[in-house]
Amino acid sequence: MTPRDQVRQHITGPISSISTPFSRDGAIDEAALRRCVDFAVETARSETLLLTYGDSLFSVLTDREIAEVTRITVEQNAGRKLVVAAGSWWTGEAVQFADYCRGLGVDMFMPLPPNWAGSVNESTLVEYFETIARILPVMVVTAIGPGVSVPLGAIHKLLDGDNGIVAIKDDICGPYGRRLATLTHEKWAFLSGGRKENHLDQLPYGARAYLSLYMRFYPEVAHRYWAASLAENRAAAVALVNTYDIPFMNFCSTHGLHFDAVVHGAMELAGIAPRWRRSPYSSLDDAQMALLKTFFAERGLG
Repeated sequence: MTPRDQVRQHITGPISSISTPFSRDGAIDEAALRRCVDFAVETARSETLLLTYGDSLFSVLTDREIAEVTRITVEQNAGRKLVVAAGSWWTGEAVQFADYCRGLGVDMFMPLPPNWAGSVNESTLVEYFETIARILPVMVVTAIGPGVSVPLGAIHKLLDGDNGIVAIKDDICGPYGRRLATLTHEKWAFLSGGRKENHLDQLPYGARAYLSLYMRFYPEVAHRYWAASLAENRAAAVALVNTYDIPFMNFCSTHGLHFDAVVHGAMELAGIAPRWRRSPYSSLDDAQMALLKTFFAERGLG
């Protein structure tokens, strides 16, 4: 079996990212991180553990801390599921981190290309991903800035090479995501990023996995949706989106809350990890936690 075939076996269904949990004073909560890994493996039954620059809050971690969170995740996983590491560095540093990850036993690396003021171009992107993939299999991430996507021309070039690229995660969605899924899903594992409604849009175009918010706290919702997808029961899938996903995002906007702060609050309600995020990021206060508890209770969760 080729590495691409092995990856495709694991990047299927609802996938859980790994949130970095913190104590109230901003210290990384290692015990809670280990619980997050066990929850993803044992309770959520995620075939892949995905560290991401966004959900894992690498934006407020030092390079040393990113390395340590990666090490703990691999150690706690203990070979049970596929582990994807992440990070955003210039090419040389990304290669060094990929080598570090290979030594840990990480299965794949999802490097986020630095792209200040649109500094990368199609050629440098292709070189970036292919250089790193010589060290460790790579999952390409499509969002390389706010609303900025990897050009489809670069994707064509990466697809044409025998280069260690084995998967792609799409956070752009919409027309771009549909074209991307059509283009890549037969060769790479395709992961639809962020919520069922985006996956449902890309499903007819070959999306066989999606990154799920609910996998981090109430995974039964994600698996109910996936069962409806496998049964080609579109009405049931849409009903789950309308019951859980859209109201979740509406809850965030109604109360002026960042969705990731709400995710961390939900993890506390589920008894997995504390709600806190590092300053200057916001965290839910007690009144907001009470509102969130009511939100889930109204949907039969908690």
